[in-house]
Amino acid sequence: MSTEMNQKQRFLPEKPPGEAPGTSSQGTEDTEDAPQADEFYERHEIVADQKQSLIRLDKFLIDRLANRSRSKVQTAIKAGTVKVDEMDVKPNYKVKPGNVISIILPRSLEESYQIQAQNIPLDIVYEDDDVMVVNKPFGLAVHPGVGIPNGTLVNAVAWHLQENLKNLPVKEGNEGNRAGIVHRIDKDTTGLMVVAKSDFAMTHLASQFFHHTIERRYQAIVWGDVEPASGTVKANIGRNPNDRRLFMTFPEGDDGKWAVTHWKVLERFYYCTLIECQLETGRTHQIRVHMKSIGHTLFGDPRYGGNQILKGTLYSKYKQFVESNLKLLPRQALHAKVLGFKHPRTGEFLRFEADLPNDMQMVIERWRTYLQGRKELM
Repeated sequence: MSTEMNQKQRFLPEKPPGEAPGTSSQGTEDTEDAPQADEFYERHEIVADQKQSLIRLDKFLIDRLANRSRSKVQTAIKAGTVKVDEMDVKPNYKVKPGNVISIILPRSLEESYQIQAQNIPLDIVYEDDDVMVVNKPFGLAVHPGVGIPNGTLVNAVAWHLQENLKNLPVKEGNEGNRAGIVHRIDKDTTGLMVVAKSDFAMTHLASQFFHHTIERRYQAIVWGDVEPASGTVKANIGRNPNDRRLFMTFPEGDDGKWAVTHWKVLERFYYCTLIECQLETGRTHQIRVHMKSIGHTLFGDPRYGGNQILKGTLYSKYKQFVESNLKLLPRQALHAKVLGFKHPRTGEFLRFEADLPNDMQMVIERWRTYLQGRKELM
């Protein structure tokens, strides 16, 4: 049998801490048929055969990874996402028998959409030659998908960079629908996202997301008086078998994908609570599903029942109060408030914070006023 056929290559799925490492992801898109969160990057592990002849690392990987050019592989090596026996190496490293080579790369997607530059306003928080941080508004999808051919963040980024469009990290072959995107948030969730402006930045950021070194903190209004004041939800998340538009938690086992959300209470409104959530993983609808699983559905969330009165009385005045809040906030009350990451080129840790959008601020103020009035009646 040839040496090439003897290579052992593994695509590693993500496992809970303590188990084999694997694919991870951050961010989600709120469309049923959109690529899932773990499709933003992938990790491969290849074990060189015991009879492997000495060969340059980049050539070794090019021969064994489908649809990956030499430049993509070399960029990954320079970005530090390729390890040999868990050690950093240079592109000219010669692979030896028994070496274990791991590589993290932006994942290839099957779907392909022509990216049309569209003049859609962007709230740019920070920008340099490698990265751009934007504050995404409510109602803007991150990238094209089934039913959303254009009018997305990707189309807006293409317009913003159209004079230098050739520099966008468009994936090879049929990968043009992912230019610069290394994570996403739901269409109706607001807040901070980072966009890569070079292949090097995309690969480097993919590694940070994979290793959970990205800082991401969300603020959310949830139904109910959350107790205790802080906690962690650890529960696999997967599609609801009875409704593919929904996701749900699964008991420990093979169903769903490992997910961890840390939360803490920021402010209480008796019937609702303002919380902060810190993501350790980034599954589709993760915060929405995890909080619902512990009895605290996000306020206003139409997909998971948060747009109904879940706590409190049904007296007409209270009902009118809640319904008016839901009209002010016709979406899940979720905002990506803090984003921190290591700059791909300088190594500096950058941290950004975006104020809550007006709709959430207005509803919070109304709940504060309501709570004060309730205390006065006691």
